[in-house]
Amino acid sequence: MRVALIGATGFVGSQILKELVDRNQSIKAFARNVEKVPASKNVATVALDVNNVQALATDLKGADVVISAFNAGWTNPNLYEDFIKGAKAIEEATKLAGVKRLIVIGGAGSLYVTDDLQLVDTPDFPEQIKPGALAARDYYNILKEDNDLDWTMFSPAPEMHQGTSGTRQGTYRLGTDNPVFDADGHSILSVEDVAVVIADEVENAKFIKQRFTAAY
Repeated sequence: MRVALIGATGFVGSQILKELVDRNQSIKAFARNVEKVPASKNVATVALDVNNVQALATDLKGADVVISAFNAGWTNPNLYEDFIKGAKAIEEATKLAGVKRLIVIGGAGSLYVTDDLQLVDTPDFPEQIKPGALAARDYYNILKEDNDLDWTMFSPAPEMHQGTSGTRQGTYRLGTDNPVFDADGHSILSVEDVAVVIADEVENAKFIKQRFTAAY
């Protein structure tokens, strides 16, 4: 499988890269700083300017699937605008490159905790990550209108962060629009197992034109 991975050095992207390398996939790793991409015989690196659509499209040509783990930076004061702009640029470049399959790593904020209430709209949702969560939700609504790509949006478990990382179990349970809770009412997944979920989706393509989530 020829996989183009955008955001290959980020918290999520770096783990996806490791998982794909371990599965012997052929990866083109896109990052702002390619020096941070670990060397591997299966990995080619590309310096990324996410908003240069034409150049990005040229570099994406030949891929079987594009994975976007793009993050505009949690401390970026223009996070909302920059995420929407970058995500739309990646979507457009994927189409221009003639790649049919796009997997986007979104946020948990757009998951529904009740029939009509999304997590990002709950009173206790952390303010410091709200701009990114709102951007991911709004971009999901944009992506849903794309009839050309075989797109997939992945919303991680709400408790997927540095504090739940460090272990790859290789097992998980799947959901679609609602968090997957355990017996104690938690929805947890390590970033290492997010990478397992995404690599499995690359190989099995179960969620075409759908959003999905996963947790233990």
